[in-house]
Amino acid sequence: MIVAGIGCRPDITTDALLSLVQRVSAGHSLARLAAPVFRKGEPSISALAKILGVELVWISAQDMAERQVECETHSAVAFEKTGFSSVAEACALAGAGSKSRLLIARQSNRDVTCALAISSDRTRIENG
Repeated sequence: MIVAGIGCRPDITTDALLSLVQRVSAGHSLARLAAPVFRKGEPSISALAKILGVELVWISAQDMAERQVECETHSAVAFEKTGFSSVAEACALAGAGSKSRLLIARQSNRDVTCALAISSDRTRIENG
């Protein structure tokens, strides 16, 4: 199972989310979208899951905290604003389950980040 984890600023548009998620997930079959619970009020995230036709899971702060050590990229700005230095990667990892690993590290657009994680034992693919 492949999961796209996202991070975003408040009031993000569905188009901004869709653009990055489609770019990052090109060539992969997404099963799930994972987003931080502190963005649960963002209607664009739910809209994105519907457009993509995937399950949406909300990742708790505790689950994100537990996966921070496995994240490959870290942002001081994200930490300042959310308390987490890696939102998209932590969400992807937590959303894909306890034995997951990153498939594609965090990629970003202006106001959105996206990472992919996989729950099987496939090897990591570098994003070129």
